[in-house]
Amino acid sequence: MSEHVNPEAAEQLVQEVSTWYAEQIIKERRAAVPDTERLTALKEELAACAADQQALQDAGPEEVAEIAARYAAHAKELGSQ
Repeated sequence: MSEHVNPEAAEQLVQEVSTWYAEQIIKERRAAVPDTERLTALKEELAACAADQQALQDAGPEEVAEIAARYAAHAKELGSQ
């Protein structure tokens, strides 16, 4: 991907997805019978978001663009759920 993506915009996308996972974790924990497999998967996704957010700190333009594209698609996918 050759287009330049603002690192702050990429970070915002990662944050939006992180927030979605955090909210789902809270909902799952509050469920009458929490689904432990789903809870584990949500926590793993949230940890991946945190790792990508950390990676953005030192990422070059190509990596920033790749992360932004991945999270834009991810946010769109989550929005349709």
